[in-house]
Amino acid sequence: MRPIKVLIVEDSIVFRELLVQNLSKDPAIQVVGTARDPFEARDAILEKKPDVMTLDVELPRMSGIEFLRKLMPQYPLPVVVISSLSDKVFDALNAGAVDFVAKPAVSSRVQLEEFIRNELLVKIKIASTAKISNIKKKVLAQEVQQQSLSTKRNNLIVAIGASTGGTEAIFAVVKEYGTDIPGIVVVQHMPPGFTAMYAKRLNDQCRIRVKEAQTGERVQPGHMLIAPGGDQHMRLVKVNGGYQVECKKGPRVNGHCPSVDVLFESVAKTAGPDAVGIILTGMGGDGAKGLLAMRKAGARTIGQDESTCVVYGMPKVAYDLGAVEHQEKLNQIASRTYALLNKM
Repeated sequence: MRPIKVLIVEDSIVFRELLVQNLSKDPAIQVVGTARDPFEARDAILEKKPDVMTLDVELPRMSGIEFLRKLMPQYPLPVVVISSLSDKVFDALNAGAVDFVAKPAVSSRVQLEEFIRNELLVKIKIASTAKISNIKKKVLAQEVQQQSLSTKRNNLIVAIGASTGGTEAIFAVVKEYGTDIPGIVVVQHMPPGFTAMYAKRLNDQCRIRVKEAQTGERVQPGHMLIAPGGDQHMRLVKVNGGYQVECKKGPRVNGHCPSVDVLFESVAKTAGPDAVGIILTGMGGDGAKGLLAMRKAGARTIGQDESTCVVYGMPKVAYDLGAVEHQEKLNQIASRTYALLNKM
């Protein structure tokens, strides 16, 4: 199996060299070139034809985000953004980046090398499997007929799980939900600090209210709570006849904290048949067993189809387990959600 050809776009000489040295130690990686700015990167892409590009957001001569917007329509390739704690990363994902890593705020060479080996390298390998196509953009751009909720039941819940490619996929789904949608709980694999910014961004762009979850918060209709990134799992609990979330520290599950499985299993236990579970694009199998538990408890379940996934991993594992009742293109998931809720 040939190594993954990687192009590094980074203006810091020291960090660029660290990236080259440490990525090159992995036999699955071949660093085919480096660039200091988008103009050098463009030339290197044409010459080296990399499989994956790492991209700093802050670059001289042109920002990484502007570069992505110009690059992706002409030379689509998987891009992993390296970013400090900033909401600019979501502009990069919207412009076509597959994933991102949070640049550590440390100067220790040992810590930086650990970050490269344990975080960036994993993201690069996942990105190399991503599908970059114009089909995805067309699907995201399609207009969806506005739906409404006809059921009068007030004890319903929607649970969503996603990973690689999930930030844009979640937005594509929830922007179609109206304020009548039952309360929504979400796990999106993301580094600490970014989930609050992501929630604010969705809150500004969607009709529903969106925020980062805190223990004890009620799950209300027309509201969405996103599990905080970092070292806490989010669970659904029932208190005085209503739903609340509980965020507690715990070990990683399926390599993740928060874990989609942990959330989905709690929804299966707490809401049973009064829930809709949705599993979206992402690498690995987190959420598959939890979605199966939801379906066995009587919940209705939806999985994103292969043609619209950036990485058809989590939805595939869930489908193969028999956890997915309805497999849908991304632009059909919102309408399917309403159709299932209206039958409850």
